[in-house]
Amino acid sequence: MKKWFDTDTFREILDSILRNRSRSLLTGFGVFWGVFMLMLLTGGGQGLKQILMNEFDGFAQNTCIVFADQTSKPYKGFKKGRSWNMNYADLDRLRNLVPELETITPVVSLWGKSVSRNDNTSSSAVVKGARADYANIETPRMMYGRYLNDSDNAQERKVCVLGKKVYDELFPEGGDPCGQRIRIDGSYYSVIGVDWKESGGININGRASDAVTIPINQARKVYNLGDRVYMLCFTAKEGITMNDIIPRVREVIARAHYVDPTDEQAMFLLNTQLIFGIVDNLFKGINFLIWLIGLGTLLAGVIGVSNIMMVSVKERTTEIGIRRAIGATPRQILGQIISESTVLTLVAGMMGIVFSVLILYGVELAMTQDGILKAPFQVPFATAVLAASLLAVLGVVAGLMPATRAMQIKPVDAMRDE
Repeated sequence: MKKWFDTDTFREILDSILRNRSRSLLTGFGVFWGVFMLMLLTGGGQGLKQILMNEFDGFAQNTCIVFADQTSKPYKGFKKGRSWNMNYADLDRLRNLVPELETITPVVSLWGKSVSRNDNTSSSAVVKGARADYANIETPRMMYGRYLNDSDNAQERKVCVLGKKVYDELFPEGGDPCGQRIRIDGSYYSVIGVDWKESGGININGRASDAVTIPINQARKVYNLGDRVYMLCFTAKEGITMNDIIPRVREVIARAHYVDPTDEQAMFLLNTQLIFGIVDNLFKGINFLIWLIGLGTLLAGVIGVSNIMMVSVKERTTEIGIRRAIGATPRQILGQIISESTVLTLVAGMMGIVFSVLILYGVELAMTQDGILKAPFQVPFATAVLAASLLAVLGVVAGLMPATRAMQIKPVDAMRDE
């Protein structure tokens, strides 16, 4: 008995498909376009998501940042419009009363400070006072040297970490600046590192590239800040949802400073977990639309394949009847028609996958700067395998109805049709 998948079978399949090239080309184009759009939109969506997530690169997803502002509601005899500040005692209050918090760190920021080195000046720098654990909030990307450590803060060392823009302005010649001294408002500091982190969608009291970070105890001493804290940053422990503990954080801080806990203007809380959740849900919806559009277009192409195969079966009634007359079994006829449908679908679909990969590769080249790829736009391998498997299944489905029609043809009826 003749096998389904031998050389003669494939030659026969190709001859049948190429018999009417224009019709096969137009039919295959529907499948090609459906797969092409599905893969292109999938890869493009992945790249756009990565570009957006790069804007939040370095920030912990379970972070909350607290700022103090003027009150907008009266509370316990105090009128609205009162200014207030957080202090170091708030750290102990949160640590004792909200045990779900992991990192609790204070930050002070001083804007528009003049930073200079020899004849080079950076006039728009932001001097940040921070502790070593601030790296748990906004992870630095160190190009040279190191970040602050606990000893720097405990010993009030006059050291600093430069942002990328400040480094470019003070050290236009480039090179490792660690060990060299810069001047900030009349005081000299030794450079211990350079943070290469670019500014993104979240900037905590200024852009990271404009920052000069010094130990917070040194900042308090030099600028006579006392125990004032400009903002508090904290992260939740693993498994704890930030939204669940924010009301308690607001309650603890507000009551200690005689502020209405419901006064959202007086105490502004930036919940990065909420931001990341919004972005994630946004792209879940986008991915759903991508697959809906892609699969809809692909299904339309497969229906076209099925219709064309029905026409092909109708045109080949006599041929099929003769096959039946000389001994071809219904199973062989079924396999022939389904094989033709599957090959046409797979060839057109694989060409769509290859073409979309080439287009996405061109986009990746355009998104590469200084040899660094900003975001991958390629289709995941698992997605490509899934698409190829789906094509094979749809090819079989597209050929089922025409194959069933072919199996019903009787030799006598075929001869009469001739």
